[in-house]
Amino acid sequence: MSWSAEKNESCPTCEFQGNLNILREIYFFSALPIDTLKVFAFLCTRENFKPGEYLFTQEDDDGQAFYLISGEAVLIRSDSGCEEIIRNYTAGDFSGALTLLGNTRRLFSLKASTPVTCLILSRERFVHAMDQYPQLMSSIFHAVVERIHHWEEHFLSERSEGCSACKQKIGVSLI
Repeated sequence: MSWSAEKNESCPTCEFQGNLNILREIYFFSALPIDTLKVFAFLCTRENFKPGEYLFTQEDDDGQAFYLISGEAVLIRSDSGCEEIIRNYTAGDFSGALTLLGNTRRLFSLKASTPVTCLILSRERFVHAMDQYPQLMSSIFHAVVERIHHWEEHFLSERSEGCSACKQKIGVSLI
């Protein structure tokens, strides 16, 4: 364990400030006022995972969003008994924004490939906080829409011309 991690365990104020700094950088939360971010920073928890442990598993509705503070994990999709690695997650990656907004079963599993430390916010805590600030939901939805639009722009710029399978995936921003 690093010295800074040990320091944060014995310094709740340091962990709170770290959580706040992280939330300010996550697209989902970045447009929210600082007072609201402070509430979320307080409601977040930190959890450590060992290599091989699952942060979440496919088909579950755990209602949690994860931000990788440190470590690496792999996103896995299981289909008919076969596992396929979709991509790697590293420090700074955020997953699970949609699970905060409603019941959503996981389409993937996320498994630690190294020791991982995550900042976690549960749907229950998120909803409770948003009940206090219902006027901010439009900012949250705007952030999600922007992220979907950005994803599709990236997909369009990265796809191979003439890829008929790719064309079938275009249009998610039309939802």
